Amino acid sequence: MPVAVVSNQPDSSVSELSERAQHLLKVLTERYIREGQPVGSRTLARDAGLKLSPATIRNVISDLEELGLVSSPHTSAGRVPTAQGYRLFVDTLLSVQPIEASLVDEMRHNLEDEYSSREIVEKASSVLSDLTRLAGLVTLPRQQHASLRRVEFLPLSEKKVLAILVINDQEVRNSILETDRTYTLAELQQYSNFLNELFAGKELSAVRALLLRELRETREHLDRMMSTALQMADRVLGQAEQGSDYVLAGQTNLMDFEELSEVNRLRTLFEAFNEKRQILNLLDQCVESEGVQIFIGEESGYRILDECSLVTAPYSVDGQVLGVLGVIGPTRMAYERIIPIVDATARILSAALNPKD
Repeated sequence: MPVAVVSNQPDSSVSELSERAQHLLKVLTERYIREGQPVGSRTLARDAGLKLSPATIRNVISDLEELGLVSSPHTSAGRVPTAQGYRLFVDTLLSVQPIEASLVDEMRHNLEDEYSSREIVEKASSVLSDLTRLAGLVTLPRQQHASLRRVEFLPLSEKKVLAILVINDQEVRNSILETDRTYTLAELQQYSNFLNELFAGKELSAVRALLLRELRETREHLDRMMSTALQMADRVLGQAEQGSDYVLAGQTNLMDFEELSEVNRLRTLFEAFNEKRQILNLLDQCVESEGVQIFIGEESGYRILDECSLVTAPYSVDGQVLGVLGVIGPTRMAYERIIPIVDATARILSAALNPKD
């Protein structure tokens, strides 16, 4: 099955390029991706396989530079593709083929052995990272029908309580609550029993609304135990509803790329991975995509990713999109190999998460 790549940055520059210029841009970009060194006119003339003089090559490269498709680093007379050049390359010059059937079988086998959806997602991020040698990330699946099975509270250190939500049959969500005093195990068990009697088996989306109603309408009649239990549950469910999350694997792979290896740049990028908000905002833009979507350099809108590309694809269960997966790496990545790996992983993850008959 051919890989569908969604262009989120249509570019009119291709209409201004001759076939010869397009071919030279393609050869230059492929050479730079492969070698990581600026490409000079002599090297380009040799690789292009065209009977062109070095002067003609230089003239074409000058035209590409005027269009903003290539640039010259300060320390070299060679050229490298810009983000705009990579965009044109990906959208119009790149030929993407499906990956080998044997590799697909291996990927499918790696994901079939896992148990919960969380474990499958974590494995998928590792598969992406291992195959691409980039950072692989997968958003946690949105719950289609999330039913609260039970809630448990356990005392931790002084003035801290571990709250455990069991959702559906397998999903477990933990959070830590800071409290105004220390609670005993007996007290917390009493709160858990009270809440489970009220809410066990109900849809998670409805539980918080019921909680708020209970707190609002019956506050005067609640004893201290009931009030505290409801307030704790409200805080836990509020945390559970706060946006989405993702799992990340292989971020240290990015240290192997010279263009990302500067210490301050790496620190800022890793901080963004930990803080998550900007990455999640970007991934949210890909949820409605019907194929592979790519952000190259400054297209992301976040300065921390100006030297990076993000290649993503949505995954689904029963025809409903539940999340997005992808890889982050330097703009100088092997797109022809990365794109089909991301596409195949999304399809395999969708199949692994779909309920078996």
